[in-house]
Amino acid sequence: MKVLGFDTATDDTVVAASDGGRPVFEGTVPPNEGRPLHSQALLAMAGEAADALGGWEEVGRIVVGAGPGTFTGIRIGVATAAGLAASSGITVVGVSTLSALALGIGELTGADRVMPLVDARRGEVFGCLHDGEGRPIGESFVCGPEELVERLSDADRAGPVPVVAGSGAVRFRDELLRAGLETEPAGSSVHRLAGRSICELGATAERTGTETLKPLYLRVPDAQLWLERDGKTN
Repeated sequence: MKVLGFDTATDDTVVAASDGGRPVFEGTVPPNEGRPLHSQALLAMAGEAADALGGWEEVGRIVVGAGPGTFTGIRIGVATAAGLAASSGITVVGVSTLSALALGIGELTGADRVMPLVDARRGEVFGCLHDGEGRPIGESFVCGPEELVERLSDADRAGPVPVVAGSGAVRFRDELLRAGLETEPAGSSVHRLAGRSICELGATAERTGTETLKPLYLRVPDAQLWLERDGKTN
């Protein structure tokens, strides 16, 4: 199967393509001065990925990371996937951004259990315990560093210490180290989401279609909190 996948739930714009499980395109556009470039980069990169597969008519499945991550980023990715599927008739499927990150961590480290963490801002992270093949073990969560350390301690008692990685692990690396938990330095590739992982999860997904594109937010967006704070909600 020829698969085109992308994710905009994190600050990086990640796009990839695979043919029969073999990566044929992978590109990442990092943020510019802290500002994600999803709107500017995604469609152009998706076109390059489609060309690497022989054109849109050759694409068998479109896969998108549905979060958790930034509210705006998730909306851009999910809306783009839905639009491309509607205009082309290509099958579409949404997958967990955390599971894709977990799959990459497992492949790079060989760990049996991993804890992918995405920086959720507001002093929190999104996370979920997974096995090394990107399958969730438990529910996704959002929490601060103290609760995160407690969750990791609980996971340690239940089995092998999970490998912790992702932008959230970078964000709270000092807290993790103080708790006796190890994670790679900020520049390590283990912290970056790989587009090929999005493609791999999507290619094997049993459920497909627009009903799988429900965004995984885990908490209300900042704008709604501001409205509630200012007393402007009903």
